[in-house]
Amino acid sequence: MAARLERLPFGVGHTSGRWKLWMAVLAAIAILGWYGWYLELSRGMIVTGLRNIGPMGGATWGMDVAFIVYFVGVSFAGITVAALVRLADVKALRPIARMAEALTVVSLVLTVFAIMYDLGQPLRGIVNLFRYARPQSPFFGTFTLVISGYLFASLVYLYLGGRRDAARCAEVPGRLQRFYQLWAAGYGDTREEQERRSRASFWLAIAIVPLLVVAHSTLGFVFGLQVGRPGWYSALQAPSFVLLAGVSGIGMLIVIAAVVRRTVAGTDRLDDGVFRWLGNALMILLLAYLYFMVVELLTSIYTGAEREREVTEALLSGRYAPIYWAAVALLVIPLAFLIMRYFRRGAGLTTLVASGVMVNLSAMAKRFLIVVPSQTHGTLLPYQPGSYTPTWVEWAEMAGLIAFGALLLAVFAKLFPIMPVEGSES
Repeated sequence: MAARLERLPFGVGHTSGRWKLWMAVLAAIAILGWYGWYLELSRGMIVTGLRNIGPMGGATWGMDVAFIVYFVGVSFAGITVAALVRLADVKALRPIARMAEALTVVSLVLTVFAIMYDLGQPLRGIVNLFRYARPQSPFFGTFTLVISGYLFASLVYLYLGGRRDAARCAEVPGRLQRFYQLWAAGYGDTREEQERRSRASFWLAIAIVPLLVVAHSTLGFVFGLQVGRPGWYSALQAPSFVLLAGVSGIGMLIVIAAVVRRTVAGTDRLDDGVFRWLGNALMILLLAYLYFMVVELLTSIYTGAEREREVTEALLSGRYAPIYWAAVALLVIPLAFLIMRYFRRGAGLTTLVASGVMVNLSAMAKRFLIVVPSQTHGTLLPYQPGSYTPTWVEWAEMAGLIAFGALLLAVFAKLFPIMPVEGSES
């Protein structure tokens, strides 16, 4: 039995004036995003920059779909890290396991909101999912695997992993005591209970790893299996989605862990070893993803059909070239930083955090470039190239979702220990 807690750890239950100010700013941005959604619901999709493909010269998928893919990608690394801690017993990553689990849950919640934004009339979309769904469609797999199975499994994993800490926190009198008692209801800190919890988490981790790979691959199939859409039809779409998901997720986890280390008291276990693991993992994933990018680019340039080359030219030297080359730079520069850091054996936390920010900005841009150019420049019919420019409503919606995600993580850290309490890991 672990020692009794005298007070809640890691600043749980305590808020400062600065924290409240930040929460107010994030809440204001989130409310602005929801106002944009209200305009979309009340006035229709005309308030967005979306237009029909072909005669209307636009794109029917835009920022919303790009961020659906991005948020699902960020969730990938979170639950992967948490599962690896359980399956491979990577002790160096144990301090960030709960952060990773929370990041996955929050990212999937944001995915749900982004899907509702994209549907325009979400209630009709939900009803039609049950009326007209085709199980053989990748769209069906995206909703069932990502939203239902993936989110539910991640919530259960977070719940099981936190029961022992909830039981320990429930010993501390205070306003949150009832919350901890509900979380730990039925939990007895006996050896048999610990072994049962460990077995359940172990088998759930085994189930989650293939589930998340299939979920992200299915999201890639939504694009890669559309044979009549140049720029999407590629055997590399599914594995590229998985790799970029790992890049963005690990990068985001680095940023979150660094913020926790800087702002939360008692996080001494977030030492350089944790960030060394994350930095090396990000470096390997970046190398693999850049290789995929080069292979796909060379294939489309030298052997692609005419329409395929048009999409590639739009990326390399046309309308989307500034976004494309900025995205490439935001991948190559962090890779150079990480390689130098690896050979110098230095911690370089500031550089590592900057790399995490840059790869996430690149991932957002890459998701946009996956979604949009194949609609505006990838039609097989004799239409002129189209264009798509997001309106302030779409920018507000996405900024609001990012702020809402940060708000959820910050509130979670004040309600529950953001790291496993020392002596609770098993």
